[in-house]
Amino acid sequence: MTAVETSPFGTHLSTGRKVRNRLATICMGVAFLVAAVPLVIVLVTLVTKGAGVVFGLDWWTKPIPSNVASAALADKTDVFGIDPSQVTRQTVVYGMWPAIWGTLLTTAIAAVLSIPLGIMAAVYLNEYGGNGRAARVIRFFTDVMTGVPSVVMGVFIYTVWVVPLQAQGRSAFAGSLALGALMLPIVVRSTEEMLRLVPDALRDASAALGSPRWRTTVKVVLPAALPGITSGAMLAVARAAGETAPVLFAIGTVSAVNWSPFGQNTTLAAQIYSNATQPGGESIAWGAALTLIGLVMVLTLIARGVSSRFSVRVDL
Repeated sequence: MTAVETSPFGTHLSTGRKVRNRLATICMGVAFLVAAVPLVIVLVTLVTKGAGVVFGLDWWTKPIPSNVASAALADKTDVFGIDPSQVTRQTVVYGMWPAIWGTLLTTAIAAVLSIPLGIMAAVYLNEYGGNGRAARVIRFFTDVMTGVPSVVMGVFIYTVWVVPLQAQGRSAFAGSLALGALMLPIVVRSTEEMLRLVPDALRDASAALGSPRWRTTVKVVLPAALPGITSGAMLAVARAAGETAPVLFAIGTVSAVNWSPFGQNTTLAAQIYSNATQPGGESIAWGAALTLIGLVMVLTLIARGVSSRFSVRVDL
């Protein structure tokens, strides 16, 4: 006779079911550890190699140094057979403020361009379009855009925006156009999935009270799905902040801060790419990577706080 156990819900669990449940729990724990170990290794490496330049006031206030390569070569005169007395020593001030501001500016403009449009598109698809022809076409092209490589989007913006405007085309706004195009399909698909999870009972109750569909969507459906929508939007922002290829095509590169969205600028991702292979730029690359991770984490925490503050609780 099979042994059974009473669960908290009043049902009886067999021994085989208990074993499978514990086995599944162990497998989930192992999967979590497997996923967490690389993340911990990356974070420890970033902190170890980037903390030396990040935890200083100069990093957050000074322009990007342009004498890193010459200073690095000056420290290796014996390798190149150069007389050390003939080399002028240069002090390198590690600063990253222009790239920090450029990242915030470019990502903010991209978010303003893509997140509202993506939410409105998702509302149409889920609340109005249904399985109509227009909705199917939009979903198809959204899925296609999701799989487009970022470098292709950078080339597209370079062709239609930078080339016609020539020198004036490279700007933070051009970079935002490329990043916004990458963010848009993520926002649309994630928001649509969150809207599908809102119970139809809420819509029916609102309709029974005489509310039109648009008011039900704005006052009931969107607030109920706000935490999930925020998570999807932050996922899109995190991807945009770390993109390099579109930025290299569209934004240009500078070493001094540019407050305007127009004119050449730079981002943390661009600085990571340019300094990773530059002699003496390894410290800047690691510091920029750590700074980028920190900025994304801060933005995510802020978004979480906002969504929890304004979300509604649904009890069915």
